Amino acid sequence: MRQVLVAGNWKLNGSLAMIKTLIDGLKAGMGEGTQAEMAVCPPFVYLGNTLSKIEGTAIALGAQDVCDQDNGAFTGEVSASMLKEFGCRYVIVGHSERRSIYEENDEFTARKFAAVKRAGLRPILCVGELLDEREQGITEQVVARQLDAVIQKTGIEGFQDAVVAYEPVWAIGTGKTATPQQAQDVHAFIRRRIAQHDQAIADRIRILYGGSVKGNNARDLFAMADIDGGLIGGASLDSEEFLSICKSA
Repeated sequence: MRQVLVAGNWKLNGSLAMIKTLIDGLKAGMGEGTQAEMAVCPPFVYLGNTLSKIEGTAIALGAQDVCDQDNGAFTGEVSASMLKEFGCRYVIVGHSERRSIYEENDEFTARKFAAVKRAGLRPILCVGELLDEREQGITEQVVARQLDAVIQKTGIEGFQDAVVAYEPVWAIGTGKTATPQQAQDVHAFIRRRIAQHDQAIADRIRILYGGSVKGNNARDLFAMADIDGGLIGGASLDSEEFLSICKSA
């Protein structure tokens, strides 16, 4: 049985004071009723500080992005081996904001995924369609293209110990919402696509939902057969809300 994973993506938010309050709140609320694996993904500059506060707990550390290169003259970049040295277990790659704002394409995302795997860390590969793509009825084509780029780069073996996060970009900050069944349909497609290459990997891989998960909708989402947790944005900045999502597992 796949353990639910709830990963908090703090995005460009945080301060030393905020992190202390947030982590203290998470530690105080953990315990019975929290069956999900919990991870937090702060901005790069707060990785060390966050690690010091979660040491000795079951909270895993993740990063929001990574360089596709292992080392060299790449000013401003952070490599997967550096993230590993700072105690990261997970690394988000291909987030919709990286794809849309910074124009990172499928092939570049696949190189980042491969770099994370080389370092022995676990990538959280984000996939998902825009509103016009949803309206054109090409959601599966878009998601398949994004998955296939990684499979072509690493082979299906690259998905061993990896995580996929489905982000319906049209349902994030737009006022539109995806129903649990709409989310389940795409999650099931992702699992089938991976199963075409390796059924065992498909059965084991965790597929998270990243479309505005909140405490009041997490239970219905996590009840779906192929939804194995959430990649949480704004709600991960509030310890009570984040814990509520975790306890919905």
